[in-house]
Amino acid sequence: MAESEWHLANLWENVAKAIPDSEAVVCADERLTWQEYENQAAKLAQVFVDSDLKPGTKVAIYSYNSAEYLVAQFAAFKARLCPININYRYLETELAHVINNSDSEAVIFQAEFAPRLETIRDQLGDVKLFIEIDDGSGLHLEGAKNYKAEIANASPMPTIKRSGDDIYMLYTGGTTGLPKGVMYDHKTFSSTLMSKAMRLRGLPLPQSPDDLIPIIKSMAEKDVLPRAMPACPLMHGTGMWVGVVIPHGLGGAAILFDNHSFDPDHILKLIETERVQEVVIVGDVFARPISKALDAALGAGRPYDTSSMKMVNSSGVMFSSEAKADILKHMDVTIFDSMGSTEGSIGVSIGNRGSMETDQTARFMLAPSSRVMTEDGREIKPGSGEAGLLCNGGMVPIGYYKDESKSAETFRMFNGVRYSVPGDYAILEEDGTITLLGRGSTCVNSGGEKIFPEEVEEALKTHPNVYDCLVVGIADEKFGQAVTAVMSSVDGTAIDASELKGHIRGLLADYKAPRHYVMTKTVPRADNGKADYKSAKAIALKAFNLE
Repeated sequence: MAESEWHLANLWENVAKAIPDSEAVVCADERLTWQEYENQAAKLAQVFVDSDLKPGTKVAIYSYNSAEYLVAQFAAFKARLCPININYRYLETELAHVINNSDSEAVIFQAEFAPRLETIRDQLGDVKLFIEIDDGSGLHLEGAKNYKAEIANASPMPTIKRSGDDIYMLYTGGTTGLPKGVMYDHKTFSSTLMSKAMRLRGLPLPQSPDDLIPIIKSMAEKDVLPRAMPACPLMHGTGMWVGVVIPHGLGGAAILFDNHSFDPDHILKLIETERVQEVVIVGDVFARPISKALDAALGAGRPYDTSSMKMVNSSGVMFSSEAKADILKHMDVTIFDSMGSTEGSIGVSIGNRGSMETDQTARFMLAPSSRVMTEDGREIKPGSGEAGLLCNGGMVPIGYYKDESKSAETFRMFNGVRYSVPGDYAILEEDGTITLLGRGSTCVNSGGEKIFPEEVEEALKTHPNVYDCLVVGIADEKFGQAVTAVMSSVDGTAIDASELKGHIRGLLADYKAPRHYVMTKTVPRADNGKADYKSAKAIALKAFNLE
Protein backbone atom coordinates (compact mmCIF):
# COMPACT_ATOMS: atom_id res chain seq x y z
CA MET A 1 0.00 0.00 0.00
CA ALA A 2 1.41 3.39 -1.02
CA GLU A 3 2.20 5.89 1.70
CA SER A 4 -0.13 8.87 2.11
CA GLU A 5 1.08 12.03 0.42
CA TRP A 6 1.69 15.07 2.59
CA HIS A 7 -1.60 16.96 2.61
CA LEU A 8 -3.56 18.30 5.58
CA ALA A 9 -6.67 16.34 4.61
CA ASN A 10 -4.69 13.08 4.43
CA LEU A 11 -3.02 13.85 7.74
CA TRP A 12 -6.28 14.52 9.60
CA GLU A 13 -8.09 11.58 8.00
CA ASN A 14 -5.30 9.35 9.31
CA VAL A 15 -5.84 10.77 12.80
CA ALA A 16 -9.60 10.13 12.58
CA LYS A 17 -8.96 6.50 11.66
CA ALA A 18 -6.34 6.04 14.39
CA ILE A 19 -8.26 7.58 17.31
CA PRO A 20 -11.92 8.00 16.21
CA ASP A 21 -13.32 8.41 19.72
CA SER A 22 -10.82 11.02 20.96
CA GLU A 23 -11.88 14.68 21.06
CA ALA A 24 -10.90 16.84 18.12
CA VAL A 25 -12.82 20.10 18.65
CA VAL A 26 -14.40 21.61 21.75
CA CYS A 27 -16.34 24.87 21.49
CA ALA A 28 -18.89 25.87 24.15
CA ASP A 29 -21.43 23.03 24.35
CA GLU A 30 -20.23 21.38 21.14
CA ARG A 31 -17.75 18.51 21.44
CA LEU A 32 -16.66 16.68 18.29
CA THR A 33 -14.75 13.43 18.35
CA TRP A 34 -12.34 12.84 15.48
CA GLN A 35 -14.89 10.52 13.86
CA GLU A 36 -17.64 13.16 14.13
CA TYR A 37 -15.29 15.92 12.96
CA GLU A 38 -14.20 13.95 9.90
CA ASN A 39 -17.78 12.89 9.11
CA GLN A 40 -19.14 16.46 9.22
CA ALA A 41 -16.25 17.65 7.06
CA ALA A 42 -16.88 14.84 4.55
CA LYS A 43 -20.55 15.80 4.30
CA LEU A 44 -19.76 19.48 3.75
CA ALA A 45 -17.12 18.50 1.20
CA GLN A 46 -19.86 16.69 -0.73
CA VAL A 47 -21.98 19.86 -0.60
CA PHE A 48 -19.04 21.68 -2.24
CA VAL A 49 -18.73 19.02 -4.93
CA ASP A 50 -22.49 19.06 -5.58
CA SER A 51 -22.24 22.83 -6.02
CA ASP A 52 -19.73 22.24 -8.85
CA LEU A 53 -16.67 23.51 -6.95
CA LYS A 54 -13.65 22.01 -8.71
CA PRO A 55 -10.21 21.21 -7.22
CA GLY A 56 -8.30 24.42 -6.63
CA THR A 57 -11.45 26.50 -6.16
CA LYS A 58 -11.29 29.03 -3.32
CA VAL A 59 -13.76 28.94 -0.41
CA ALA A 60 -13.90 32.02 1.84
CA ILE A 61 -14.54 31.44 5.57
CA TYR A 62 -15.94 34.49 7.34
CA SER A 63 -16.37 33.61 11.00
CA TYR A 64 -15.21 34.09 14.54
CA ASN A 65 -13.51 31.13 16.22
CA SER A 66 -15.98 28.27 16.03
CA ALA A 67 -16.31 24.56 15.38
CA GLU A 68 -17.97 25.43 12.06
CA TYR A 69 -14.83 27.32 11.01
CA LEU A 70 -12.67 24.23 11.47
CA VAL A 71 -15.18 21.85 9.86
CA ALA A 72 -15.43 24.15 6.82
CA GLN A 73 -11.64 24.29 6.49
CA PHE A 74 -11.30 20.49 6.81
CA ALA A 75 -14.08 20.04 4.24
CA ALA A 76 -12.31 22.31 1.77
CA PHE A 77 -9.08 20.36 2.15
CA LYS A 78 -10.91 17.05 1.68
CA ALA A 79 -12.36 18.23 -1.66
CA ARG A 80 -8.96 19.66 -2.74
CA LEU A 81 -10.30 23.21 -2.43
CA CYS A 82 -8.43 26.17 -0.95
CA PRO A 83 -9.99 27.80 2.14
CA ILE A 84 -9.56 31.57 2.35
CA ASN A 85 -9.39 33.26 5.75
CA ILE A 86 -11.49 36.41 6.04
CA ASN A 87 -10.66 38.97 8.72
CA TYR A 88 -13.99 39.58 10.48
CA ARG A 89 -12.90 43.16 11.22
CA TYR A 90 -12.86 44.08 7.54
CA LEU A 91 -15.37 46.59 6.29
CA GLU A 92 -16.96 46.41 2.87
CA THR A 93 -13.99 47.54 0.74
CA GLU A 94 -11.43 45.12 2.23
CA LEU A 95 -14.01 42.33 2.42
CA ALA A 96 -14.85 42.63 -1.27
CA HIS A 97 -11.15 42.86 -2.12
CA VAL A 98 -10.23 39.58 -0.40
CA ILE A 99 -13.20 37.63 -1.77
CA ASN A 100 -12.59 38.92 -5.30
CA ASN A 101 -8.79 38.91 -5.22
CA SER A 102 -8.84 35.27 -4.08
CA ASP A 103 -11.35 34.32 -6.80
CA SER A 104 -13.54 32.72 -4.15
CA GLU A 105 -16.59 30.90 -5.52
CA ALA A 106 -18.12 30.11 -2.14
CA VAL A 107 -18.48 32.00 1.14
CA ILE A 108 -19.22 30.33 4.47
CA PHE A 109 -20.21 32.99 6.98
CA GLN A 110 -21.78 33.64 10.36
CA ALA A 111 -25.25 35.13 10.01
CA GLU A 112 -24.30 38.36 11.80
CA PHE A 113 -22.20 39.27 8.75
CA ALA A 114 -25.15 38.94 6.36
CA PRO A 115 -25.82 42.73 6.13
CA ARG A 116 -22.21 43.43 5.19
CA LEU A 117 -22.25 40.72 2.52
CA GLU A 118 -25.57 42.00 1.20
CA THR A 119 -24.01 45.45 0.72
CA ILE A 120 -21.25 44.09 -1.54
CA ARG A 121 -23.11 41.15 -3.06
CA ASP A 122 -23.37 42.67 -6.52
CA GLN A 123 -19.57 43.03 -6.56
CA LEU A 124 -18.96 39.31 -5.94
CA GLY A 125 -19.41 38.00 -9.45
CA ASP A 126 -17.57 34.71 -8.94
CA VAL A 127 -19.44 33.61 -5.81
CA LYS A 128 -22.07 30.99 -6.56
CA LEU A 129 -22.56 29.48 -3.11
CA PHE A 130 -23.32 31.17 0.20
CA ILE A 131 -23.56 28.96 3.28
CA GLU A 132 -24.83 30.65 6.44
CA ILE A 133 -23.97 29.61 10.00
CA ASP A 134 -26.88 30.33 12.34
CA ASP A 135 -25.31 32.25 15.24
CA GLY A 136 -28.47 33.37 17.03
CA SER A 137 -28.28 36.89 15.60
CA GLY A 138 -31.54 36.46 13.71
CA LEU A 139 -29.95 37.88 10.54
CA HIS A 140 -30.10 36.18 7.16
CA LEU A 141 -28.72 36.60 3.64
CA GLU A 142 -31.41 35.93 1.05
CA GLY A 143 -30.61 32.79 -0.96
CA ALA A 144 -27.92 31.51 1.42
CA LYS A 145 -28.02 27.83 2.36
CA ASN A 146 -28.19 26.82 6.02
CA TYR A 147 -24.96 25.24 7.27
CA LYS A 148 -26.54 22.64 9.59
CA ALA A 149 -29.25 21.70 7.11
CA GLU A 150 -26.75 21.17 4.31
CA ILE A 151 -24.63 18.85 6.47
CA ALA A 152 -27.67 16.97 7.76
CA ASN A 153 -28.95 16.27 4.24
CA ALA A 154 -25.61 15.34 2.64
CA SER A 155 -23.84 12.01 2.36
CA PRO A 156 -20.13 11.90 3.26
CA MET A 157 -17.83 12.47 0.30
CA PRO A 158 -15.69 9.38 -0.39
CA THR A 159 -11.98 9.74 0.26
CA ILE A 160 -10.12 10.86 -2.86
CA LYS A 161 -6.51 10.96 -4.00
CA ARG A 162 -4.89 14.33 -3.42
CA SER A 163 -1.67 16.02 -4.45
CA GLY A 164 0.97 17.53 -2.19
CA ASP A 165 1.16 20.30 -4.79
CA ASP A 166 -2.36 21.49 -3.91
CA ILE A 167 -2.22 25.13 -2.77
CA TYR A 168 -2.75 26.22 0.81
CA MET A 169 -3.16 29.96 1.17
CA LEU A 170 -3.43 32.44 4.02
CA TYR A 171 -4.38 36.08 3.49
CA THR A 172 -2.33 38.60 5.42
CA GLY A 173 -2.72 42.35 5.89
CA GLY A 174 0.59 43.03 7.61
CA THR A 175 2.60 45.77 5.93
CA THR A 176 1.99 44.53 2.41
CA GLY A 177 -0.69 47.13 1.57
CA LEU A 178 -3.99 45.55 0.57
CA PRO A 179 -4.41 42.01 1.97
CA LYS A 180 -2.49 39.42 -0.03
CA GLY A 181 -2.72 35.65 -0.22
CA VAL A 182 0.52 33.93 0.82
CA MET A 183 0.74 30.60 -1.05
CA TYR A 184 2.30 27.35 0.13
CA ASP A 185 1.98 23.86 -1.26
CA HIS A 186 0.46 21.29 1.12
CA LYS A 187 3.53 19.07 1.05
CA THR A 188 5.98 21.76 2.15
CA PHE A 189 3.58 23.37 4.59
CA SER A 190 2.31 20.28 6.41
CA SER A 191 5.58 18.32 6.45
CA THR A 192 7.57 21.30 7.74
CA LEU A 193 5.12 22.14 10.53
CA MET A 194 4.91 18.53 11.66
CA SER A 195 8.68 18.07 11.57
CA LYS A 196 9.07 21.14 13.78
CA ALA A 197 6.43 19.82 16.18
CA MET A 198 8.08 16.40 16.39
CA ARG A 199 11.56 17.84 16.86
CA LEU A 200 10.29 20.06 19.66
CA ARG A 201 8.89 17.05 21.47
CA GLY A 202 11.91 14.82 20.90
CA LEU A 203 9.96 12.49 18.60
CA PRO A 204 11.27 10.87 15.38
CA LEU A 205 10.84 13.01 12.27
CA PRO A 206 8.09 11.68 9.97
CA GLN A 207 8.74 10.82 6.33
CA SER A 208 5.02 10.65 5.54
CA PRO A 209 1.72 11.23 7.39
CA ASP A 210 1.54 7.46 7.95
CA ASP A 211 4.58 7.64 10.26
CA LEU A 212 2.50 9.61 12.74
CA ILE A 213 -0.20 6.94 13.20
CA PRO A 214 1.64 4.67 15.71
CA ILE A 215 2.87 7.72 17.64
CA ILE A 216 -0.65 9.16 17.91
CA LYS A 217 -2.09 5.80 18.98
CA SER A 218 0.60 5.51 21.67
CA MET A 219 -0.14 9.04 22.91
CA ALA A 220 -3.85 8.22 23.08
CA GLU A 221 -3.18 5.06 25.09
CA LYS A 222 -1.08 7.08 27.53
CA ASP A 223 -3.71 9.86 27.66
CA VAL A 224 -1.19 12.52 26.58
CA LEU A 225 -2.78 13.81 23.38
CA PRO A 226 -2.35 17.60 23.15
CA ARG A 227 -5.16 19.91 24.24
CA ALA A 228 -4.46 23.29 22.70
CA MET A 229 -6.35 26.56 22.92
CA PRO A 230 -5.81 29.35 20.40
CA ALA A 231 -6.62 32.48 22.42
CA CYS A 232 -6.09 34.50 19.24
CA PRO A 233 -8.22 34.39 16.05
CA LEU A 234 -8.21 31.35 13.77
CA MET A 235 -8.26 33.73 10.81
CA HIS A 236 -4.58 34.51 11.49
CA GLY A 237 -1.61 32.23 11.04
CA THR A 238 -0.55 32.16 14.69
CA GLY A 239 -3.91 30.92 15.94
CA MET A 240 -4.52 28.46 13.11
CA TRP A 241 -1.04 27.05 12.58
CA VAL A 242 0.14 26.79 16.19
CA GLY A 243 -3.25 26.39 17.86
CA VAL A 244 -4.87 23.94 15.43
CA VAL A 245 -2.72 22.54 12.60
CA ILE A 246 0.16 21.32 14.77
CA PRO A 247 -1.95 19.90 17.65
CA HIS A 248 -4.35 18.27 15.15
CA GLY A 249 -1.42 16.62 13.39
CA LEU A 250 -0.51 14.98 16.70
CA GLY A 251 -4.08 13.85 17.34
CA GLY A 252 -4.81 16.74 19.68
CA ALA A 253 -7.97 18.67 20.39
CA ALA A 254 -8.54 22.35 19.62
CA ILE A 255 -10.30 24.08 22.53
CA LEU A 256 -12.15 27.11 21.14
CA PHE A 257 -14.24 29.93 22.56
CA ASP A 258 -16.32 32.74 21.12
CA ASN A 259 -13.68 35.40 20.55
CA HIS A 260 -15.97 38.38 19.95
CA SER A 261 -14.09 39.92 22.86
CA PHE A 262 -10.96 39.07 24.82
CA ASP A 263 -11.80 37.89 28.35
CA PRO A 264 -8.72 36.61 30.24
CA ASP A 265 -10.86 35.15 33.03
CA HIS A 266 -12.85 33.10 30.54
CA ILE A 267 -9.60 31.79 29.05
CA LEU A 268 -8.30 30.83 32.49
CA LYS A 269 -11.56 29.08 33.37
CA LEU A 270 -11.31 27.05 30.17
CA ILE A 271 -7.72 26.12 30.97
CA GLU A 272 -8.94 24.86 34.33
CA THR A 273 -12.06 22.98 33.22
CA GLU A 274 -10.77 21.59 29.90
CA ARG A 275 -7.31 20.74 31.25
CA VAL A 276 -5.67 22.74 28.47
CA GLN A 277 -1.96 21.99 27.97
CA GLU A 278 -1.00 24.59 25.36
CA VAL A 279 -2.22 28.16 24.91
CA VAL A 280 -1.47 30.28 21.85
CA ILE A 281 -1.32 34.05 22.39
CA VAL A 282 0.08 37.10 20.62
CA GLY A 283 2.67 38.73 22.86
CA ASP A 284 2.17 41.26 25.61
CA VAL A 285 -1.26 42.36 24.46
CA PHE A 286 -2.57 38.92 25.52
CA ALA A 287 -0.03 38.01 28.20
CA ARG A 288 -0.44 41.10 30.36
CA PRO A 289 -4.23 40.85 30.85
CA ILE A 290 -3.89 37.11 31.54
CA SER A 291 -1.19 37.64 34.18
CA LYS A 292 -3.26 40.47 35.70
CA ALA A 293 -6.25 38.13 35.98
CA LEU A 294 -4.04 35.46 37.55
CA ASP A 295 -2.79 38.01 40.11
CA ALA A 296 -6.33 39.11 40.94
CA ALA A 297 -7.59 35.54 41.39
CA LEU A 298 -4.66 34.70 43.64
CA GLY A 299 -5.21 37.87 45.67
CA ALA A 300 -8.88 36.98 46.11
CA GLY A 301 -7.94 33.58 47.51
CA ARG A 302 -9.35 31.58 44.58
CA PRO A 303 -6.44 31.00 42.19
CA TYR A 304 -7.01 29.29 38.87
CA ASP A 305 -5.80 25.71 38.52
CA THR A 306 -3.29 25.86 35.66
CA SER A 307 -1.43 22.67 36.58
CA SER A 308 -2.33 21.05 33.23
CA MET A 309 -0.41 23.73 31.31
CA LYS A 310 2.83 22.80 29.56
CA MET A 311 3.37 25.44 26.87
CA VAL A 312 2.61 29.05 26.07
CA ASN A 313 3.21 29.84 22.40
CA SER A 314 3.42 33.36 21.02
CA SER A 315 4.22 34.85 17.65
CA GLY A 316 3.72 38.00 15.68
CA VAL A 317 4.41 40.82 18.16
CA MET A 318 6.65 41.67 21.09
CA PHE A 319 6.50 39.35 24.11
CA SER A 320 8.56 41.20 26.70
CA SER A 321 10.72 39.46 29.28
CA GLU A 322 8.68 41.19 32.00
CA ALA A 323 5.40 39.77 30.66
CA LYS A 324 6.97 36.31 30.37
CA ALA A 325 8.16 36.50 33.98
CA ASP A 326 4.65 37.46 35.10
CA ILE A 327 3.19 34.39 33.37
CA LEU A 328 5.87 32.11 34.82
CA LYS A 329 5.05 33.26 38.35
CA HIS A 330 1.76 31.38 37.97
CA MET A 331 2.46 28.67 35.39
CA ASP A 332 5.35 26.24 35.29
CA VAL A 333 5.47 26.16 31.49
CA THR A 334 7.86 26.44 28.60
CA ILE A 335 7.39 29.65 26.62
CA PHE A 336 7.97 29.50 22.88
CA ASP A 337 8.25 33.00 21.48
CA SER A 338 8.55 32.82 17.69
CA MET A 339 9.55 35.65 15.44
CA GLY A 340 8.17 35.74 11.95
CA SER A 341 5.13 36.40 9.83
CA THR A 342 2.78 34.64 7.44
CA GLU A 343 5.70 34.74 4.99
CA GLY A 344 7.90 32.60 7.25
CA SER A 345 9.41 32.01 10.69
CA ILE A 346 12.92 33.31 11.32
CA GLY A 347 13.85 32.72 14.94
CA VAL A 348 12.65 31.50 18.32
CA SER A 349 13.23 32.27 21.98
CA ILE A 350 12.55 29.39 24.38
CA GLY A 351 12.31 30.06 28.10
CA ASN A 352 11.11 28.64 31.38
CA ARG A 353 11.43 29.45 35.07
CA GLY A 354 15.06 28.42 35.10
CA SER A 355 16.12 30.61 32.18
CA MET A 356 14.13 33.79 32.65
CA GLU A 357 16.86 35.60 34.57
CA THR A 358 18.88 35.86 31.38
CA ASP A 359 15.97 36.33 28.98
CA GLN A 360 16.02 39.53 26.95
CA THR A 361 13.10 41.06 25.10
CA ALA A 362 13.24 40.70 21.30
CA ARG A 363 16.33 38.41 21.44
CA PHE A 364 15.87 35.25 19.39
CA MET A 365 18.03 32.34 18.31
CA LEU A 366 18.38 32.53 14.54
CA ALA A 367 16.98 29.47 12.79
CA PRO A 368 19.65 27.31 11.06
CA SER A 369 18.17 28.02 7.62
CA SER A 370 17.90 31.78 8.15
CA ARG A 371 20.41 34.58 7.68
CA VAL A 372 20.91 38.29 8.38
CA MET A 373 21.99 40.02 5.17
CA THR A 374 22.49 43.38 3.57
CA GLU A 375 20.20 44.48 0.74
CA ASP A 376 22.69 43.12 -1.84
CA GLY A 377 22.91 39.68 -0.22
CA ARG A 378 26.11 40.01 1.82
CA GLU A 379 25.94 38.04 5.06
CA ILE A 380 26.29 40.10 8.23
CA LYS A 381 29.10 38.90 10.47
CA PRO A 382 28.09 37.89 14.01
CA GLY A 383 29.01 40.52 16.57
CA SER A 384 29.68 43.25 13.99
CA GLY A 385 26.84 45.43 15.28
CA GLU A 386 25.70 46.02 11.71
CA ALA A 387 21.95 45.94 11.10
CA GLY A 388 20.67 43.76 8.29
CA LEU A 389 17.58 42.20 6.78
CA LEU A 390 16.22 39.00 8.26
CA CYS A 391 16.06 36.31 5.59
CA ASN A 392 14.11 33.11 6.20
CA GLY A 393 15.38 30.17 4.18
CA GLY A 394 13.18 27.44 5.64
CA MET A 395 9.50 27.11 4.78
CA VAL A 396 9.49 29.71 2.01
CA PRO A 397 6.12 30.42 0.35
CA ILE A 398 5.55 29.97 -3.37
CA GLY A 399 4.64 33.64 -3.54
CA TYR A 400 1.75 36.07 -3.22
CA TYR A 401 -1.38 35.13 -5.12
CA LYS A 402 -1.70 37.19 -8.33
CA ASP A 403 1.09 39.60 -7.35
CA GLU A 404 4.31 38.79 -9.16
CA SER A 405 5.88 42.17 -8.38
CA LYS A 406 5.44 41.90 -4.60
CA SER A 407 6.46 38.23 -4.74
CA ALA A 408 9.74 39.11 -6.47
CA GLU A 409 10.37 41.83 -3.87
CA THR A 410 9.73 39.59 -0.86
CA PHE A 411 10.94 36.16 -1.99
CA ARG A 412 14.53 36.52 -3.20
CA MET A 413 17.50 34.43 -4.23
CA PHE A 414 20.77 35.09 -2.38
CA ASN A 415 23.81 32.94 -3.16
CA GLY A 416 21.65 30.33 -4.85
CA VAL A 417 19.23 29.99 -1.91
CA ARG A 418 15.64 31.24 -1.94
CA TYR A 419 14.65 33.31 1.10
CA SER A 420 11.58 35.07 2.41
CA VAL A 421 12.51 38.71 3.15
CA PRO A 422 9.45 40.43 4.68
CA GLY A 423 11.42 43.57 5.62
CA ASP A 424 12.41 43.03 9.26
CA TYR A 425 15.78 44.35 10.43
CA ALA A 426 17.96 42.87 13.14
CA ILE A 427 21.49 42.71 14.55
CA LEU A 428 23.25 39.33 14.59
CA GLU A 429 25.00 38.92 17.93
CA GLU A 430 28.26 37.02 18.58
CA ASP A 431 26.39 34.07 20.14
CA GLY A 432 24.13 33.53 17.11
CA THR A 433 21.09 35.27 18.58
CA ILE A 434 19.40 38.15 16.84
CA THR A 435 18.20 41.39 18.35
CA LEU A 436 15.06 42.48 16.53
CA LEU A 437 14.95 46.10 15.48
CA GLY A 438 11.71 46.25 13.53
CA ARG A 439 10.31 46.57 10.05
CA GLY A 440 11.88 49.02 7.65
CA SER A 441 8.52 50.39 6.54
CA THR A 442 7.83 51.74 10.05
CA CYS A 443 11.34 53.12 10.55
CA VAL A 444 11.51 56.73 11.78
CA ASN A 445 14.14 58.96 10.17
CA SER A 446 15.09 61.68 12.65
CA GLY A 447 17.99 63.97 11.89
CA GLY A 448 19.35 61.44 9.40
CA GLU A 449 19.32 58.62 11.95
CA LYS A 450 17.18 55.54 11.48
CA ILE A 451 15.16 54.60 14.56
CA PHE A 452 13.24 51.32 14.65
CA PRO A 453 9.99 51.73 16.62
CA GLU A 454 10.03 48.26 18.20
CA GLU A 455 13.41 48.88 19.82
CA VAL A 456 12.10 52.04 21.50
CA GLU A 457 8.80 50.38 22.43
CA GLU A 458 10.62 47.52 24.15
CA ALA A 459 12.67 49.96 26.22
CA LEU A 460 9.63 52.06 27.20
CA LYS A 461 7.68 49.00 28.32
CA THR A 462 10.33 48.21 30.91
CA HIS A 463 9.01 51.22 32.86
CA PRO A 464 6.78 49.80 35.64
CA ASN A 465 3.80 52.03 34.82
CA VAL A 466 3.85 51.68 31.01
CA TYR A 467 1.18 49.20 29.97
CA ASP A 468 1.46 49.43 26.19
CA CYS A 469 2.97 51.74 23.59
CA LEU A 470 3.66 52.28 19.91
CA VAL A 471 6.27 54.61 18.47
CA VAL A 472 5.73 56.69 15.32
CA GLY A 473 7.34 59.62 13.58
CA ILE A 474 5.60 62.97 13.15
CA ALA A 475 6.79 65.93 11.10
CA ASP A 476 9.46 68.08 12.72
CA GLU A 477 11.05 71.22 11.19
CA LYS A 478 14.48 70.57 12.66
CA PHE A 479 14.81 66.79 12.48
CA GLY A 480 12.45 65.90 9.64
CA GLN A 481 10.63 63.46 11.92
CA ALA A 482 10.31 63.44 15.69
CA VAL A 483 10.14 60.14 17.55
CA THR A 484 6.76 60.07 19.30
CA ALA A 485 5.44 57.52 21.78
CA VAL A 486 1.70 56.81 21.93
CA MET A 487 1.16 55.01 25.21
CA SER A 488 -1.16 53.80 27.96
CA SER A 489 -0.37 53.33 31.63
CA VAL A 490 -0.93 50.44 34.03
CA ASP A 491 -3.05 52.49 36.44
CA GLY A 492 -4.74 54.68 33.82
CA THR A 493 -3.03 57.88 34.95
CA ALA A 494 -0.66 60.10 33.02
CA ILE A 495 3.07 59.45 33.36
CA ASP A 496 5.37 62.44 33.75
CA ALA A 497 7.30 63.03 30.52
CA SER A 498 10.54 63.87 32.32
CA GLU A 499 10.32 60.58 34.19
CA LEU A 500 9.90 58.71 30.92
CA LYS A 501 12.77 60.58 29.30
CA GLY A 502 15.05 59.74 32.17
CA HIS A 503 14.05 56.09 32.01
CA ILE A 504 14.49 55.69 28.25
CA ARG A 505 17.80 57.55 28.10
CA GLY A 506 19.27 55.10 30.52
CA LEU A 507 18.57 52.32 28.02
CA LEU A 508 19.01 53.76 24.51
CA ALA A 509 21.15 56.27 22.66
CA ASP A 510 19.85 59.80 23.12
CA TYR A 511 18.73 60.24 19.49
CA LYS A 512 16.38 57.25 19.84
CA ALA A 513 14.53 58.67 22.84
CA PRO A 514 11.02 59.99 22.05
CA ARG A 515 10.73 63.74 21.87
CA HIS A 516 6.98 63.54 22.47
CA TYR A 517 4.81 61.35 24.71
CA VAL A 518 1.09 61.04 24.03
CA MET A 519 -1.10 59.28 26.57
CA THR A 520 -4.18 57.38 25.41
CA LYS A 521 -6.61 55.04 27.14
CA THR A 522 -5.95 52.17 24.73
CA VAL A 523 -3.04 51.81 22.32
CA PRO A 524 -4.46 50.89 18.90
CA ARG A 525 -3.89 47.30 17.84
CA ALA A 526 -5.60 44.83 15.54
CA ASP A 527 -7.66 42.07 17.10
CA ASN A 528 -4.66 39.72 16.78
CA GLY A 529 -2.51 42.07 18.85
CA LYS A 530 -0.47 43.46 15.98
CA ALA A 531 0.46 47.12 16.01
CA ASP A 532 -1.82 49.59 14.23
CA TYR A 533 0.77 52.25 13.47
CA LYS A 534 -1.58 54.17 11.17
CA SER A 535 -4.09 54.76 13.99
CA ALA A 536 -1.30 55.47 16.49
CA LYS A 537 0.06 58.16 14.19
CA ALA A 538 -3.42 59.65 13.85
CA ILE A 539 -3.63 59.91 17.65
CA ALA A 540 -0.23 61.62 17.77
CA LEU A 541 -1.11 64.08 15.00
CA LYS A 542 -4.39 64.96 16.70
CA ALA A 543 -2.57 65.61 19.97
CA PHE A 544 -0.41 68.21 18.24
CA ASN A 545 -3.14 69.58 15.94
CA LEU A 546 -1.30 68.29 12.88
CA GLU A 547 -4.18 66.33 11.33
